[in-house]
Amino acid sequence: MVRFVLSLLVVWMPVLVQAAAVETRTVEYRQGDTRLVGYLARPAEIKGPVPGVLVVHEWMGLNDYAKRRAEQLAELGYVALAADIYGDGKVAADVAEAKALSTQYKSDRALLRARTAAGLEALKAQAGVDPLQVAAIGYCFGGTAVLELARSGADLAGVVSFHGGLDTPKVQDARQIRAKVLALHGADDPYVPAAQVAAFEDEMRAAGVDWQLIAYGGAVHGFTNPANGSDNSKGAAYNAKADQRSWAAMRQFFNESFAPAGPASN
Repeated sequence: MVRFVLSLLVVWMPVLVQAAAVETRTVEYRQGDTRLVGYLARPAEIKGPVPGVLVVHEWMGLNDYAKRRAEQLAELGYVALAADIYGDGKVAADVAEAKALSTQYKSDRALLRARTAAGLEALKAQAGVDPLQVAAIGYCFGGTAVLELARSGADLAGVVSFHGGLDTPKVQDARQIRAKVLALHGADDPYVPAAQVAAFEDEMRAAGVDWQLIAYGGAVHGFTNPANGSDNSKGAAYNAKADQRSWAAMRQFFNESFAPAGPASN
């Protein structure tokens, strides 16, 4: 069993996000001896405990994209923590470094699970979070991370993978999944081919998981991030319809997963 020690160092920095009352701050925590620096976004006013959502970044690291997604969740009324998987808030300088960093964790799923679990514990420790109603979402690399967190048996209401890798070296661990699972997939994603999708579906069925997979036609990898441009031939590209539809699917999934329904009920 991988053990981690949790500590928190917090500094409040109130901000106004698109006229919504949202506060953000950094959260320092640890996994083993590694210092991790997450980004917390929460409603400025919380009436009673609310569900918490962990956000796991793409392969570039905890950059502005992941932070903005946390802020969007806070605008819906959730407390969201964008986790730091690489440590010290590391953001890759370029694609080559991103590939090296992400490969390190995808090649060591135990470490990836431990880093993601540390973020989950940091989220649950935040004031205003109902620790019995937490979920995790992830983008690309982060999608792989949250699925591995679910396979570890983490106590989660649900996990959502946005254009994430669906493969795992330990298919049998799906029997440990306690969360509902939603995979949001680009139907034309060259990095997550049909064979991998079929294997994921077989894995979920065999384990008796409460799962859904939605494939968006015309969408490739990274379809939620405008920074990916619009050229599908590059393998990763933004798709506005798939972005909007997948976010709506996540909201509906949370409404079903959190009991009673979370703040995003409409």
